[in-house]
Amino acid sequence: MSGDSKLGFTEHLFKVLVIGDRDVGKTSFVKRYVRNQFFKDLKPTIGVDFFMKVIEWDSQMLVRLQLWDIGGQERVRGMNRVYFKGASGAFVVYDVTNGSTLEGALNWKCELDCKVMLKNGSPIPAVLLANKCDQIQICQNCTAVLEKLCQEKGFIGWFETSAKENINVDKAAKFLVKHILQTNQESENEEVQKIQVNLKQQSNTNSRCCSF
Repeated sequence: MSGDSKLGFTEHLFKVLVIGDRDVGKTSFVKRYVRNQFFKDLKPTIGVDFFMKVIEWDSQMLVRLQLWDIGGQERVRGMNRVYFKGASGAFVVYDVTNGSTLEGALNWKCELDCKVMLKNGSPIPAVLLANKCDQIQICQNCTAVLEKLCQEKGFIGWFETSAKENINVDKAAKFLVKHILQTNQESENEEVQKIQVNLKQQSNTNSRCCSF
């Protein structure tokens, strides 16, 4: 969603999902990004929690991110279609100390692609987060695997992140917002082109009807 509040000044509101298996650090990531806080012990998210982040993107643009921190419990997965609706982008999080959560992240990405998409049918921008990187170093072979997975599964990119040590949190978010803005602009351009084509077709039809 976007609109002009002042001449030459634009404001955008984007819904961003934060998804992944339970205990991978989704809430810690969001709280570090939004409030620059880290808490060692957090209760698991049940259902969904909401956070707002306001970004002065540049002198002419304000971006509001509505972050949906979605619980990873299996029993609430049936609500995901409702939670995903209207999303503009997503962080898909896994825990580098727990390899099974990477498979879980890929399942979340598949579910995301099935339940929400852009107007042209393409997947919404999604970034893979290899979280808790302060606890273990990702080897070079793993890096190559993650690069390949991003290409195969349609992620726009991936980052090693740590909410505890504040590693790449802002960088990953800026990367996603940049792609959301690009996607939003491309969508608006497509809409303008469609309107222009329709007007041209209507003009041609009217010309034929009025000719003798």
